[in-house]
Amino acid sequence: MIDNNIKDCREELEMTQKELGFVFGVTKNTVSGWENGHDSMPFSKLIKFCNLYDYSLDYVVGFIRRNIKYDKIKTNKDKIGKKLKELRNELDITQSILAKECGISQSTYSSYEKGKYLINTLTIYSICKKYNISMDYIVGRTNKKNIK
Repeated sequence: MIDNNIKDCREELEMTQKELGFVFGVTKNTVSGWENGHDSMPFSKLIKFCNLYDYSLDYVVGFIRRNIKYDKIKTNKDKIGKKLKELRNELDITQSILAKECGISQSTYSSYEKGKYLINTLTIYSICKKYNISMDYIVGRTNKKNIK
């Protein structure tokens, strides 16, 4: 489960769940699921949320307590994949080990590293939390690798 600040951010923006749902083309119930941790916001929508409302990924997912504003980013599967591979090599672990730690198959993880698919929110959250890595670093918003 992701500890998140989506509800706090939404309330700070003075938006209802229905209004935020409209922005992302989802229902109020979907937004509620994101806020209470029953479901995770897809990573592309999480990036869009942070870009639209000037939030740090690390702040929204609860890694840090104070928001840091960064430049807008484009979702780039290839760049994210390269960062994941670079990180895995620095940690000196195999794709199989990392995939097992995240509860996914090695072929799925490999597809993320190759930029074939955008990594899902729970997987990137798990990696970043376990290894104390900034999500904003993984997507290229900051050069600061560690969360704290």
